[in-house]
Amino acid sequence: VEKENQSSAQEFILLGFPGNQLLQISLSVVFTMTYILAVTGNFAIIAVVIARPHLQTPMYIFLSNLSFLEIWYTTASVPKAIAVFLGKSKTISFVGCILQMYFIFSLGCTEFFLLSVMAYDRYLAICYPLRYSTLMSSTKCTHLTFLCWVSGFLCMSIHNSLVTRLSFCGSNVINNFFCGADSLIFLSCSDISVVKWVGFLMAIIVILGSCLTTLVSYIFIISTILRIPSARGRQKAFSTCSAHLIVVVMWYSSNIFLYIRVYRYSFFDMHKFVNTVNTIVTPLLNPFIYTLRNKEVKEALGK
Repeated sequence: VEKENQSSAQEFILLGFPGNQLLQISLSVVFTMTYILAVTGNFAIIAVVIARPHLQTPMYIFLSNLSFLEIWYTTASVPKAIAVFLGKSKTISFVGCILQMYFIFSLGCTEFFLLSVMAYDRYLAICYPLRYSTLMSSTKCTHLTFLCWVSGFLCMSIHNSLVTRLSFCGSNVINNFFCGADSLIFLSCSDISVVKWVGFLMAIIVILGSCLTTLVSYIFIISTILRIPSARGRQKAFSTCSAHLIVVVMWYSSNIFLYIRVYRYSFFDMHKFVNTVNTIVTPLLNPFIYTLRNKEVKEALGK
């Protein structure tokens, strides 16, 4: 009997956001409109980079990959969240929950790596402008992009496999609008010490590792910009990396908040708010940040 009680749940119930029916409908409308705008905006950047040959440089290849990633990152969570708000499908199977968790967190890891590679690319462009085409060739750009995607999905494979072995013998209600590792760990009645330590180690490798690369790159970038004699030259150099810097600050600040906290249920309401920023607001803002801060992309979009 005890072994039967320690079995894994067959499905979970996604709680979403608490509130009356009017609030749920309002949330579904907001999420739907934001999702459409985010996908459209990111798809537009990809289309522009493909359509305009002069934009097919490492900087814009990385940017189009970021846009492609953002489309799938928001798609992995938002459509299901809309169904939860409308009350159409609040349940999710165990397998579906694990797959959603894997794709969301793998794409998130990939974004950390991609943003750090983009910072490294800006470092080479600003600090070594004469040698940039040699240091960042199209082949190297392709290899770095491929490495980001592979590393992002491999990093989560270990942690994901450990989560699948957990048992759930109590509540199957997830206080969120998508399946997250922290939610499943909170509900588990298994020994979660190994899973938490592996998750913490992965966070150190992915977040702090990519953050360190980005930070070092920008230290050299800023020091180089400050040595440029003319104010116009400094402004032009900074404009090439300002959009990326804004995205980096938004992405890192929200994600660091999610990991620097304890696993207590009272924290999950704030957790849901920050997840909303990550899964729908950031993918929406990224295209606008890059187009508004980039003259070449604005001109290409106009044409």
